[in-house]
Amino acid sequence: MTSQIPATLFADPVSEERLERTAAALKSHGFVVEILDDGAAARARVQELVPEGSSVYTSASETTRLSGIEQDINTSGRYEALKPVVVAMDRVTQSHDIRKLLAAPDVVIGSVAAVTETGSMLVASASGSQLPPYSGGAGLAIWVVGAQKVVPDLETAMRRLEEHTFPLENTRAQGVYGKPSAMNRLLILNAEPVPGRGIVLLLREAIGF
Repeated sequence: MTSQIPATLFADPVSEERLERTAAALKSHGFVVEILDDGAAARARVQELVPEGSSVYTSASETTRLSGIEQDINTSGRYEALKPVVVAMDRVTQSHDIRKLLAAPDVVIGSVAAVTETGSMLVASASGSQLPPYSGGAGLAIWVVGAQKVVPDLETAMRRLEEHTFPLENTRAQGVYGKPSAMNRLLILNAEPVPGRGIVLLLREAIGF
């Protein structure tokens, strides 16, 4: 049965009860889950989780940008930050090297479009660059997820993506890249088979898209 959540409510943080239910479901699927207050707490926790000197890819994410996590990784000098390297590379002549570089970093950090109370996460991508490290290529994957992204099930997760997340991302992409975004590739993370590899920092505040 399709959830009747109004699209406008996809921006509202859910209750503590629903956060706890979501965390329990994710844990039962092999993810490590921590419930934190806000982006500032996630920023501090990421610094504890990521070993200094690691190769780290920060995928495009308003959540990590607004929380300061992206800046910490890519400008602090504490890590082998891959995004600045890739940005400086030629997309045509070095596409093969870019693809290999991003496919298997030590750590990937980003977010998701939605997380379900049944323990799954939905990711959408125009280029697909974050999907290999998310799905298994990275040694450690960290997802920072605002409380507004919690939905009952995957059907509602798709609604949230199509009606809320994508329009916002499309506007952002046109402003930053001068061209529209697209839902070219979708990834559903149903479980994490490698113990300790997938970490979800579930926030009590609404942050990002």
